[in-house]
Amino acid sequence: MAAHGPLDHVLDHPTLEFPWWTGPSHQMEIHLPRILGFQITRFMVMELVVAVLLFAILAPIVRHIRRNPVSKGPLANAFEALFLFIRDDIARPAIGGHGADRFLPFLWTVFFFVLFANLLGMIPGMASPTGNVNVTAVLAVATMAVVVGSGVREYGPRKFLTNLVPAVDVPWPLNYAFWPLMFVIEFAGLLIRHLVLAVRLFANMFAGHVVLAVILGFILIVQGWLFWVVMPASIAGVVALSLLELLVALIQAYIFTYLSALFIGMSVHPH
Repeated sequence: MAAHGPLDHVLDHPTLEFPWWTGPSHQMEIHLPRILGFQITRFMVMELVVAVLLFAILAPIVRHIRRNPVSKGPLANAFEALFLFIRDDIARPAIGGHGADRFLPFLWTVFFFVLFANLLGMIPGMASPTGNVNVTAVLAVATMAVVVGSGVREYGPRKFLTNLVPAVDVPWPLNYAFWPLMFVIEFAGLLIRHLVLAVRLFANMFAGHVVLAVILGFILIVQGWLFWVVMPASIAGVVALSLLELLVALIQAYIFTYLSALFIGMSVHPH
């Protein structure tokens, strides 16, 4: 068994576990292989599952919306509402005008990837890839690549770097003296913003699953008559917190997408 304690639920493992598929003495467990010297882990598999779900669910819905000026069906309407919300209430206000529409493919992809990855951890036997800092770091690096790339495309490399430093109305000797220091601070700020973007998503998803695992773990450590008191209380607490986690999954996807759009807007419209 890969999981020997409650907290192992939120850690990465080279195995897949299926709690609903049990054998004679324990639940079904599949050991993942090594490919070209790299160990495949369950978070890697979960990311692949998220990618497959994105193609399987969103591609037909997008084709349906494109074919029908007025989309029909509750599922198509729900996703179209999310598409329009990201366009009208995140991208255009944060980036500015219709020029923001060219960033919509990236923002839509980020939003639904984070959302699906967050929700995947609510299914028994699955895990949330966004509960791993390596995954959120790659998402943040992708956002930074778009931010830097769009700024360089808009202004060129030299102008993009000088745009990092805001204009300060001070006498020119002070301006020349403080400009290098301000450039270092602003460049570090560019890196720190995206570092925080990764850590925020990771910390929220990791902490939520740790709390759920710990509450369930109470059932394993009590004995005797106290078990019948702690067990229903733990289950009720997990159910209530799981409903909250569903909301947190959506909120974190929104926050990550909104901050990504805001950083892009700061790059293409620095002042």
